[in-house]
Amino acid sequence: MNKQSPIIQINEFLQLSKNPNLRIFDVRTGPDSKTEFEKKHLKNAVYVDLNSDLAEIDNPKNRGRHPLPKFENFIKTLGKLGIDKDSHVVIYDDKNGANAGARFWWMLKAVGHNNVQVLNGGLQFAESQSYPLSSGENSYPKTEYISDYKDWQLPQIWIEDVKNATQDSDAVIVDVRESQRYQGITEPIDLVAGHIPNAKNFPFSDNLDENGLFKSPETLRNLYSELFNQYDKSKITFHCGSGVTACHSLLALDYAGLEIPNLYVGSWSEWSRNEI
Repeated sequence: MNKQSPIIQINEFLQLSKNPNLRIFDVRTGPDSKTEFEKKHLKNAVYVDLNSDLAEIDNPKNRGRHPLPKFENFIKTLGKLGIDKDSHVVIYDDKNGANAGARFWWMLKAVGHNNVQVLNGGLQFAESQSYPLSSGENSYPKTEYISDYKDWQLPQIWIEDVKNATQDSDAVIVDVRESQRYQGITEPIDLVAGHIPNAKNFPFSDNLDENGLFKSPETLRNLYSELFNQYDKSKITFHCGSGVTACHSLLALDYAGLEIPNLYVGSWSEWSRNEI
């Protein structure tokens, strides 16, 4: 049996629309995201909030901006959203999966839910292809999600591990933020500009073509082959500003048929707050 692609194309998505197990989620972000969702979203989509559903923001000064929720709390969230073990989950956002769409994908994979895909091109591309739209609020009947696991199943590392990696020639730290943030030229969100020592810059935007669609698996494999040829997967770590956009590159790697490496959820927002 072939492994299901983590990316779903719009034509495949249209064919799924009558599947009773289909669960569609809109994970756009921003201060007006819920309002914008209620104005217009893909038909049958349910809104998911990055800050309350996909993170537990407790605001200690030395934590990253979007720490993962406790595993058991996320499992309860899945039940509230109407997801169970049989659900075919399709996720989109309004930034080509580059924001919370990919984070939700990573989290579902990390609880052992494999039947999950991100819509290629997101909201804008689906709308351009005349996918049916709707407005107002929407919800699915609540369920009880039962995971086979008690903790996250995809590889993560923490700040002390990253500190060790900065001094390990066999390790590589990949920063997926745009180059101006990586170089410290601009920093629109975090208090300090710059990057983790010895980190390499592979901007997440390089995963997409000029139309905002993911590049082909072959192209992505070639793009990242240098990393994966040089380093053991256990020594490769991806991060971003707050552990959200890095998941876009992990999604691209999975789409390319490469193994999913470490995620540093705390990312630059945590690192820069700890004066390491």
